[in-house]
Amino acid sequence: MKRLVKTLVLSGLLLTSVFASGSMYQVAFGQETDDPVKIEIYKRFYDNRDSNQAVAYKAAQDYLAKYIKDKDQYVDYLQKWMKNYEHNDRKARLGSLINANNFTEAYKVGGEILSAEPNYLRAQIDLGYAGYLAASKKDETHNAEALNYARKSIQLIEEGKAPSEWAPFKGKDDTLAYLNYAVGYLTLKTSPEQSIDSLIKAAQYDSEIRRTPSTYYFLAVAYEAGPYKTLSTAYQANYANKPETPESKAALEKLNVIMDRIIDAYARAINVAGTDPKNQQSRTDWMAKMSSYYKFRHDGNDAGLTELIASAMQKPLPPKP
Repeated sequence: MKRLVKTLVLSGLLLTSVFASGSMYQVAFGQETDDPVKIEIYKRFYDNRDSNQAVAYKAAQDYLAKYIKDKDQYVDYLQKWMKNYEHNDRKARLGSLINANNFTEAYKVGGEILSAEPNYLRAQIDLGYAGYLAASKKDETHNAEALNYARKSIQLIEEGKAPSEWAPFKGKDDTLAYLNYAVGYLTLKTSPEQSIDSLIKAAQYDSEIRRTPSTYYFLAVAYEAGPYKTLSTAYQANYANKPETPESKAALEKLNVIMDRIIDAYARAINVAGTDPKNQQSRTDWMAKMSSYYKFRHDGNDAGLTELIASAMQKPLPPKP
């Protein structure tokens, strides 16, 4: 037995330290055993622990499968090491799952990450924006989760928190722009008033979101589905085909302000779309919708429409009324 113990120690199989659950702890002991299989498996784990963790993980699994009933320091150490490895592996896999559009698995893995590490901001950011990516591909099953993650991420970042790295985004402002854009998109159907707030906020940051046509198209849709629909319905019910009154005049003026916001949003979408061929069908559709509002506001005349579109991005985005 002493010879085997000496072999174990000389092979470097004294544990010195391991990172587990976010902290360092020290262990140092020798393992007395005359089981060559036990020594071989543990040596395979130890030799690969730093250089090839996938092999080390398999060795740890093999060791615990045979010797878990020992309930000694080695079993305790391997269990902690495997838990830490699995956690880090989930972190590494999350981005790949999202990039592969495997959203169901991504939210499962993300949930496991955050269950073990609730304040891991990188996962919250990724899962927040992944909801937009999924919904844009007609998968809306993750909307509620994504909204929670996106809103929480925005709150934490605005409070001064930062992930270990901003990539795939370009930095703090870029991340906030995309997260607000995601919230705006995910609330477009259910809460257009909130969508307006988020989309306007997204467009304030110097990021690609400011130069993306869909940002302003979604904003136009949010105005249409929210305040325009509400005010238009009320106006038709209370004042249509009736003599003008101070109340009806005030109600129409409120409606006109919203129409001007819709016109402005469509003008920005068309301006940013430019002449890119992939935007032309959308640009044609947006032009038709914008023209109808513009002509209504200008007594059936579209004079000045071309100039409005050309200068749309030269002025600040108007605030929500």
